[in-house]
Amino acid sequence: MKRVIGLSVLICVAAFGQQHGGGSHGGGSHAAVGGGHIPARGPAPARASAPARAESRPTTENHVKVDKQGHPDVPHVDAKNDRWVGHDSGANDAHYHLAQPWVHGRFGGGFGPQHVFNLAGGNRERFWFGNYYWDISPYDYNIVADWNWTGDQIVIYEDPDHPGWYLGYNPRFGTYAHVEYLGN
Repeated sequence: MKRVIGLSVLICVAAFGQQHGGGSHGGGSHAAVGGGHIPARGPAPARASAPARAESRPTTENHVKVDKQGHPDVPHVDAKNDRWVGHDSGANDAHYHLAQPWVHGRFGGGFGPQHVFNLAGGNRERFWFGNYYWDISPYDYNIVADWNWTGDQIVIYEDPDHPGWYLGYNPRFGTYAHVEYLGN
């Protein structure tokens, strides 16, 4: 009986760690980007400066200059200081202009690290978790190319600069994309 209880406790602890971004790289420390790290808060509003976009890349994909060795060339969060790299285009970025912001209503399922959702299906054009449906901005399709639509975790943050958009953050990769709420 003690063996069954001990095994049950061990399984529960492992499941709890996985559900909340547990697991780590390098003996307890997180990778510089991703590795299960979840930022404590979303980005601050951007200043009116132009974004630091990568040179020689097509403008149909969202790429940023690599800020540090080992970091990706797409928008991401630096796990050491929670800096939102690539979220500096400001409110005038035409890639994120919506004629009717929040046409499907506003998301009320919770924001930030206290609300980690598991993707339950779909693709970049329409995905869901729980009873909430979303799509990805076409400009950010390259960011989500490797997301697991039936298993990755996602955390939603409010976007302070682009009306009608939220930021969908993937803790496994440490990357984020602009996501539009389609309702439930």
